[in-house]
Amino acid sequence: MEFKQLERKFNEVFSTIQTNEFRTFFSPGRINLIGEHTDYNGGHVFPGAITFGTYGLSRKRQDRMIRLFSMNFEEKGIVEFPLDELSYENAHGWANYPKGMIRYIQEKGWELSSGLDILIYGNIPNGAGLSSSASLEILIGIIVNEMFALHIHRLDLVNLGKKVENEFIGVNSGIMDQFAVGMGKENCGILLDCQTLKYEYAPLDLDGYKIIIINTNKRRELSDSKYNERRSECEEALKRLQQIKNISSLGELTEEDFEAVKEVIHNEVLTKRAKHAVYENQRTLKALKSLKSGDLKRFGQLMNASHVSLRDDYEVTGVELDTLVEAAWEQEGTIGARMTGAGFGGCAIAIVEDENVEKFIREVGINYQEKIGYEATFYVASIGDGAKEITKELN
Repeated sequence: MEFKQLERKFNEVFSTIQTNEFRTFFSPGRINLIGEHTDYNGGHVFPGAITFGTYGLSRKRQDRMIRLFSMNFEEKGIVEFPLDELSYENAHGWANYPKGMIRYIQEKGWELSSGLDILIYGNIPNGAGLSSSASLEILIGIIVNEMFALHIHRLDLVNLGKKVENEFIGVNSGIMDQFAVGMGKENCGILLDCQTLKYEYAPLDLDGYKIIIINTNKRRELSDSKYNERRSECEEALKRLQQIKNISSLGELTEEDFEAVKEVIHNEVLTKRAKHAVYENQRTLKALKSLKSGDLKRFGQLMNASHVSLRDDYEVTGVELDTLVEAAWEQEGTIGARMTGAGFGGCAIAIVEDENVEKFIREVGINYQEKIGYEATFYVASIGDGAKEITKELN
């Protein structure tokens, strides 16, 4: 998509007598490099913002109307509402994410002095688990913040995005997605403690390597019942461990701690779930050390071990993700590969040497289609900055 196409579309959709020029913003998607299903177990995650995401062109209006148009949902046309009527409406569909963000910004005391025209275009594949909703939430936060010079702290926007997801939309998700989208830094992963929001950046020196995102093209089917089942299994394992160990979360345990006390759980399935939570959290901490010392190969080994644990102990991968990852492991030049996201569909990621990228995509694609019966989609991504205003043309 060329910038001129977005410009033309904006003028076509919002063809009014308004004379002030629009401004352009970008909000990334995210991948989680390692640390899966650790957030609600008191552990760490290790996400990064990616160079796929959501673009927004915005212009102030002379009235109090918000008018939204998405090129991804052109059939929905313009969705509009006044700044004084910001309640959730089923009929507004995707536009409830921007509406919730604007509502909560105003409820916090920041006032919008006028309405806005906003054109949205996203190149994150729907249903792939790369956080298109968080990307949209933070995009709107950045647009409003910059257009009206509100000086909202970035972490406040991150927390408001999570509030939109949890309370306005009604999805019980953690803060990782909005945090990675809002706080991302080029060529860096973020080690984030989901409990305290303490974080630090880790250099991701990918000189000579590419991150390949591979979409199974199976829509994620981690239903609420499965997700809640995993959470409750971990909570029950924790409760049993607390009989002999003074801990408030599984994330407080090292591998050695866990091995010394796991017998008290007295249940094979619960023990496996808790083991994943403990070991995966420790892998994220080891990942930070690996990257700080420039040991990308060790980082890749930790990615591989993460997938094995998600497959065997947490049991959230499924045949599609396993097929992709196991094919990736066999390819020359692959440093590491794992599922990313909640599981049961969505995406896998791999770190692959530049010279082997084309062969990797071809071979893994053939293997997947032969075994699964339909194609996977491949995206070559980079780790980029968090949401921001942009002036340069789109790639």
